[in-house]
Amino acid sequence: MELSPTGDNLYITNSTQQKLFTLVRDGSVVATLDPELQYTTGAHVTPSGQVLVCGQASKIILQVDSKGSKKPANLGGPWSVCYNSNTDSIIVGRVNNNKILLYQVQ
Repeated sequence: MELSPTGDNLYITNSTQQKLFTLVRDGSVVATLDPELQYTTGAHVTPSGQVLVCGQASKIILQVDSKGSKKPANLGGPWSVCYNSNTDSIIVGRVNNNKILLYQVQ
């Protein structure tokens, strides 16, 4: 689960249903994202409000902006993701691998 910087949206991943749900303050589901994700394992919201979602089986991290536009990044088995605003980098934890990947954001 991740909360938007404004506190208006709550993002929840569901690996069984392979979806990312967006809920508003009253608990209503306002968006569901699923077409490219397989086995959603983690999400992170950046300070600018972009949501990074791990699809472990699909081997992608999906970047979703506030308008729902998507941009996939192909990675091998991402399990967790975090954006570090101090270094402008994305940190990716992988499954079945004792390595952490670090990507500089351009």
